[in-house]
Amino acid sequence: MLETSARLLRLLSLLQSRRDWTGPELAERLDVTARTVRRDVERLRALGYPVHATPGTAGGYRLGAGAALPPLLLDDEEAVAVALCLRTGAVGGVEGIEETSARALTKLEQVLPSRLRHRVQAMQAVTVRPMPATVTVGQELLTVIGAACRDQERLRFDYLDHGGTSTRRTVEPYRLVHHGRRWYLLAFDTDRDDWRTFRVDRIDPKTPTGPRFTPRALPEDPASYVAQGVTSRAYRFQSRVVLHASAEVVAGLAWSGFGMLTALGPDTCELTTGFQSLDSLAMFLGMTGVEFEVKEPPELVAALAAVSGRLARAAGTA
Repeated sequence: MLETSARLLRLLSLLQSRRDWTGPELAERLDVTARTVRRDVERLRALGYPVHATPGTAGGYRLGAGAALPPLLLDDEEAVAVALCLRTGAVGGVEGIEETSARALTKLEQVLPSRLRHRVQAMQAVTVRPMPATVTVGQELLTVIGAACRDQERLRFDYLDHGGTSTRRTVEPYRLVHHGRRWYLLAFDTDRDDWRTFRVDRIDPKTPTGPRFTPRALPEDPASYVAQGVTSRAYRFQSRVVLHASAEVVAGLAWSGFGMLTALGPDTCELTTGFQSLDSLAMFLGMTGVEFEVKEPPELVAALAAVSGRLARAAGTA
């Protein structure tokens, strides 16, 4: 019985490692007959694993998706990767995900060998988790939007804009993007005939979804497009500034969510960003501690002079 159980685990591991297997291939890997392979496949099906079989010389076996989640087999590296992701990645702005991740991690750690558990605990001891998201979205909402993106179905929803005004939108959804501890939807707004970025926590979807649409070519890399939209296009003033430091150094200033950085050379990079106030943008640039020059807008130069004057006068009276 032990030999049979071990062989079933080995068969399951093979089926999970590759999409399609022929009967002779599995028999050779397991060092058994094709008849034994067929019996073992039936045993896996009895345990809830949906193993599909195709007859004929070109046929074979494939592990499919079932109605319930059966146990999964993970190798050492996969188990450690899953454990680390569960421990450190549960701050993505999804409502209730930390509790769910903690439950899943507890189950996984109970069955990890001691050598792997020590690796996970060592990483936990020296890893600093990012600050949790201040705005969260429900898993069900992400699932509805994600399914519409996957199935290429139009999505209708009420949207609360930055000023608190609610509007009805009909869009062709394409991608969900996580940026700056918030979730965004990249979609084509059919009423405005243009691409738009929507904060998911402000979306109230209407059901049913549909009809299906013909996919369009995306404007550019979705992550870059959304990042530029939420850090520049969404604000009153947009600017381009050249900073005299490497992109790696500037990125270390907790830049996520404040703009788009482009490396221009080993010691120079360009920042594209947006702010509601030029004075606020001037103060922000001054606090970086990096020498810079303004490319646009020209009004930012006057704002820098005004802010520097106020600071100089304050320093003179201190």
